Amino acid sequence: MSDLLLLRDDRDGVATLTLNRPRARNALSHAMLTALAEEFARLAADESVRAVVLAAEGPAFCAGHDLKEMTAYRAEADRGAARFRALFDLCSSVMMAIPALPQPVIAAVEGLATAAGCQLVASCDLAVAGEEARFATPGVQIGLFCSTPMVALSRNLSRKAAMAMLLTAEMAEAEEAKALGLVNRVVPAGTALGQAQDLAAGIAARSAYTVRVGKRAFYEQLEMPLAEAYAHAGRVMTENMLARAAEDGIAAFLDRKAAR
Repeated sequence: MSDLLLLRDDRDGVATLTLNRPRARNALSHAMLTALAEEFARLAADESVRAVVLAAEGPAFCAGHDLKEMTAYRAEADRGAARFRALFDLCSSVMMAIPALPQPVIAAVEGLATAAGCQLVASCDLAVAGEEARFATPGVQIGLFCSTPMVALSRNLSRKAAMAMLLTAEMAEAEEAKALGLVNRVVPAGTALGQAQDLAAGIAARSAYTVRVGKRAFYEQLEMPLAEAYAHAGRVMTENMLARAAEDGIAAFLDRKAAR
């Protein structure tokens, strides 16, 4: 494999990003988070990419933060406080960049996704998991509550389900993660990447404008009170109706023709 921390492969409108620190279980070191931030910035400006798949090399999807790197920060005069805050801020900006991307992002999960790795899955728009994948937020076991992973987790799961994962540190098997709402599909082990890419290809075949508008509106309305959310969605649909994609698509539907 390449020495690069993050690999990218573009095919037919789908960009596949692969975490490439298999010996470190793809831990989110400062360098890995920086690589993700830079790649997401490039993707945001790349109109040739219509969907993104996030995968990982090796037996684990992502084991969370690099605890060895973080422990080394304690040697500094402030016991690492400034470095810890900068690291968590960087991680949060990476997680927030995913829903902000114009393209849908699909996680392809094989093996473990723990702590900030579980947060990474929860931050993606969709997730496909191999049947042997497992998920956990085990920080409470080592005296470090998974507070930043909690933000993404609590926006995917019910409150009690999220609290159970955070407080008990118990592993959720793939089917349980699906039942909880953390992943969309459970597939045979070893096939998550291929099936995520197939899902991405289907999305990439749709109108890029329509998908972009819909994704942005989805996350915007989630943060609004009910009446405000409906008003906002109405404005978005009006804008969408005036777009060429909707005009041509609806006309084709009424004429019983396939939309382009």
